[in-house]
Amino acid sequence: MEGDSQLKLYGQVADRLKEAHSQVRALQVPEGVRMALNRKLLVITAAAKHDLPDAARRLDRLMKDLDEGRFPEGD
Repeated sequence: MEGDSQLKLYGQVADRLKEAHSQVRALQVPEGVRMALNRKLLVITAAAKHDLPDAARRLDRLMKDLDEGRFPEGD
C-alpha cells in the first residue's frame, strides 16, 4: 500500500516539475534569475530521487515564491 502512495506522489511531483519548468521558461526575467531558478529545479529533481516528500515540500515553496513574484538573485 505504501508503494502505491509513493508512486502517486512521484507522479504528482513529476507533473508539477514539468509545470514549474514551463512557468520558469515563460517568465520575463533576466537570464541570471532564470538560471538560478533552473538550478533550484535541478536540485529539487535530484532530491526527489532520495527524499520524495522533501522534494515535494521544496517544490511547494518554490512554486509559492514564483506565484508571489519572489525570485532569487541572478549571478
